[in-house]
Amino acid sequence: MGKLLCAIAPLLIALAGCGGSKTSEASASEATPARPSAAVPAPDADSLHSYVAAQVALGPRVPGTPAAERCATLFEDRLRAFGADTVVTQVATVTFADGSKAPARNILGRFNPDAKRRVLLLAHYDSRPWADEDPDPANHRKPIDGANDGASGAAVLLEIARLLGNERPDGLGVDLLFVDAEDSGVSDGGQSELTWCLGTQEWVKDLPYTAADRPRFAILLDMVGGSDARFHREYFSDRLARPVVDKIWAAAAAAGFADRFPNSPGGSVIDDHIHINRAGIPCADIIESINPQTGSFNPTWHTMDDNLANIDRETLRVVAQVVANVIYNEQNQ
Repeated sequence: MGKLLCAIAPLLIALAGCGGSKTSEASASEATPARPSAAVPAPDADSLHSYVAAQVALGPRVPGTPAAERCATLFEDRLRAFGADTVVTQVATVTFADGSKAPARNILGRFNPDAKRRVLLLAHYDSRPWADEDPDPANHRKPIDGANDGASGAAVLLEIARLLGNERPDGLGVDLLFVDAEDSGVSDGGQSELTWCLGTQEWVKDLPYTAADRPRFAILLDMVGGSDARFHREYFSDRLARPVVDKIWAAAAAAGFADRFPNSPGGSVIDDHIHINRAGIPCADIIESINPQTGSFNPTWHTMDDNLANIDRETLRVVAQVVANVIYNEQNQ
């Protein structure tokens, strides 16, 4: 993901319907402890790490490349192996800021497709075509591995799929969406905000839901594998889907992860959740917080160091456990 906002662009205010408030004005709601459930399965840190490794081994998943196509096939195969009832791939042609075009592949795996009560989890899997934040200018036109920014969120989705294959929550449908072409945008303000999240913009044009089975809420996972990462309440999530944020951060606190999920405001980011919210599904973004000292993300962000060596198994496990707790406790609501 590559869209941090120190100030909120006018277009994004219109997209999000946030009324022009500054990031610092967002206030966190009190997180009410979630009702615990003994039936929540435990994610496996080694499995999570292996899913990141499998994606990185394919090479940079730049949209339209053989590596991206192989990655989409990997998700399709894993979802079927884990017992997804249906796996649907949407292929759409997207246009980038420079006018070039490429196919984008969005993969949707559905568990309990007949359930009217549903939740949606999503993550992007593509990697940045340029290491434009790398300290060495010679790397600025090289594609990155995207181990954290791309593969980590998709790894959590795969682990949730594995858990669902072993034990499904009663009466609850779960949809897992792997989106392409998120991270090829530019950050010049104005209309450039729409150069990000191209895969999700295509997906919401033809939502696979009726009014009866539209997901109650959605959770976006982005950059969830960094060393000792912290996840504050992202600004637009709090403005557009505060009950969902409350639910997630309460689950984190109940599980003993309040240090990893501080119940306080974070920065604002352009990410896939904005378009999911606009489509009528309340969506919160779990994303590593911006460092207030540097005004930027994890030091590996959009650099050649966003590789497997800098992925933290424990961060992946904590995030996956919080998401699992939210899902499996939802059957009790």
